[in-house]
Amino acid sequence: MTPKEEALAKEASKLFSGRVDFLLSAPQLKFLPDPDYPEVAFAGRSNVGKSSLINALVQRRAIARASVTPGRTQELNFFEVGDPTQFRFVDMPGYGFAKAPVKVVEKWRKLVRTYLRGRVPLKRTLVLVDSRHGLKDVDRDMMTMLDEAAVGYRVVLTKADKVKASALEAVHEKVAAEARKHPAAFPHVHRTSAEKGMGIEELRAAILSDIRQ
Repeated sequence: MTPKEEALAKEASKLFSGRVDFLLSAPQLKFLPDPDYPEVAFAGRSNVGKSSLINALVQRRAIARASVTPGRTQELNFFEVGDPTQFRFVDMPGYGFAKAPVKVVEKWRKLVRTYLRGRVPLKRTLVLVDSRHGLKDVDRDMMTMLDEAAVGYRVVLTKADKVKASALEAVHEKVAAEARKHPAAFPHVHRTSAEKGMGIEELRAAILSDIRQ
């Protein structure tokens, strides 16, 4: 990293290790908090490791809790970061839950789509993709939704420690090549492991840079 990047990473680490508090859950748009702070949203298939990644970023064990049943979480969960508050994390409902009723899936689509299109303080969305599986059609649907909403997003590979180095390199190249075809996607694809800490420092710095734009 350059000296500038190192300084940003150090600042981000200090910020993320400070105050982080759960704010509220919004099952409907009318329950959203006032748009007072920049927001970074996390999107991904059920069981992709969203909660684990959020916990790793903020150096907590359970600030974000994983749902035992895929597709159970159907709210937008807001967390405040910094003292005083600097920005918010938004944990969006996991998608791709095969056993969910049609009405539940449609409710999810409406909530997420409307939030993405109309939320002024939303600075960036992170689309999490399991390194073991690569992009699925539901991930592509989310990327298209973000393209249409003109919301810039970063693709983040999770569970990178669960695959061999050669397989990780192959999926990274394939995902990055596809990301370059999407107008709202960053061309750089992050590789992370919440368990091993891989890529966490870099992602913190990227998030801090995003919220300051």
